[in-house]
Amino acid sequence: MRECRRGFTLIELLVVVAILAILAGLLFPVFARAREKARSTVCLSNLRQLGAAMAMYCQDYDGRFPWGVDPADRYCPEIWSGYPQWQAQLAVMPFLHDALNPYVRSHQAWHCPSDTGYSVLEDTNSTLKAEPTSYEVFDTSYVWRTEICFVGATTESLRDPSGTNVLFDGHGGWHGGRSYEARRWNMLFGDFHVKQVNRTAYEKAWLTPLQ
Repeated sequence: MRECRRGFTLIELLVVVAILAILAGLLFPVFARAREKARSTVCLSNLRQLGAAMAMYCQDYDGRFPWGVDPADRYCPEIWSGYPQWQAQLAVMPFLHDALNPYVRSHQAWHCPSDTGYSVLEDTNSTLKAEPTSYEVFDTSYVWRTEICFVGATTESLRDPSGTNVLFDGHGGWHGGRSYEARRWNMLFGDFHVKQVNRTAYEKAWLTPLQ
């Protein structure tokens, strides 16, 4: 007797496709979060390496932090208009990454894997084109608290090393959302520990007196 083979009906196929679509919708966000977590871990590791390099620099220069600027300082000098004595020095100062590179094992340490660039300098109205990524345009994904070198701060003179921001992501949207409150920054502090911080902690670090 000839065996009759029955295939899937159209409705059964549609049900299978719908189930697969639901599973994909559930799993893709999980994969995306896991991928971003991995990128953030690499970014924190980079900042830890840069912190070790900065500590060696400080040892060689009597505890003083590197003398240098970040892309925001060089290309948006108007942010220093309230401090003309410092603003006048920006054009002749080296980039921080150039000053620190002799102590850094690999230049890739300056690249945050989550760096998707930006077009406006964060928390200002200054236009700064860092696209497709800040690293590709400026050789660094990070910005730093340049005030530290202007006031001549040292590792010993910082009032609150563990609360003072030193080096951090160029934009808080890389590890968080684009909205004001959803942003997150990976940050290197004055005692050279690293941590991801939210908006409240980010602002608190900026308000920490240096000396």
